[in-house]
Amino acid sequence: MQRLLVTGGAGFIGSNFVHYVLSHTDHHVTVLDKLTYAGNLESLKGLPGQRFRFIKGDIADAPLVDELVSSADAVVHYAAESHNDNSLHNPRPFLDTNIIGTYTLIEAARKHGTRFHHISTDEVYGDLELDDPVRFTEQTPYNPSSPYSSTKAGSDLLVRAWVRSFGLQATISNCSNNYGPYQHVEKFIPRQITNVIDGVRPKLYGKGENVRDWIHADDHSSAVLTILEKGRIGETYLIGADGEKDNKSVVELILKAMGQPADAYDHVVDRPGHDLRYAIDSTKLRKELGWQPQYQDFEAGLEATAQWYRDNEAWWRPQKAETEAKYKEQGQ
Repeated sequence: MQRLLVTGGAGFIGSNFVHYVLSHTDHHVTVLDKLTYAGNLESLKGLPGQRFRFIKGDIADAPLVDELVSSADAVVHYAAESHNDNSLHNPRPFLDTNIIGTYTLIEAARKHGTRFHHISTDEVYGDLELDDPVRFTEQTPYNPSSPYSSTKAGSDLLVRAWVRSFGLQATISNCSNNYGPYQHVEKFIPRQITNVIDGVRPKLYGKGENVRDWIHADDHSSAVLTILEKGRIGETYLIGADGEKDNKSVVELILKAMGQPADAYDHVVDRPGHDLRYAIDSTKLRKELGWQPQYQDFEAGLEATAQWYRDNEAWWRPQKAETEAKYKEQGQ
């Protein structure tokens, strides 16, 4: 699989994957990205031109998708509308991209017999109780709770149906929350980091007891590449790095990493339907395919991420004012 088509490759985890592939393999990568607000060409600067090209376009554009898929050995599908708050205020783009866009891609992959890997989220499983020791596995029933997670669940099911009905050569991965470089400042960790840089106290939903299972974007990238190379067709693999932390602890670690008092944050009203806890059991991926995460010290990874945002203000500064204006409109 020397020629990869990566959708959403100018977004956060997509761009990290592109950097990872080009630095760890000899593959050629074509990125297809619509460059909505979450896509940023600056995230793809410095890549080797002889093995990388960028195409601006929509994954729901069937003729364009057909042309690109026809010349690819594999498609890695990251493109998605992915922000829960945005999906609560305007669900329609999530249907257009996550459902119709995925349908367009898998139809092209089916037509050309192209290997397809679909990137999904642990949010399709709903949430777990805070005091429940259980983690999500590949057998956990779907129970999405937002327009975002429901459209991702729908796209997963489309891929599974195309595998069974049409022989699509596909795998699926559901991952826990990513952190690291190139993440839009609307997201939890970079929003808090950039607020501290700007002298603004971080904001925490509710009591901050909600738990997320964090994984560094490089570990996600290495897992996806492993699945693409070794995964069994038709299988789903959960990607996680045993990084469970409640939101209050994450904010306090960010403040610590940035030399601020651990209690220098404010509580805001919790968002509607806020999932309590996510937790991934990645046993299948580790045992069957031999994958292991490299970033197992979350605090160290968080410190490195905070430093990246300090060092790359030119990358995130253009997003910041508009993002905070939207949050202000929403009372957050």
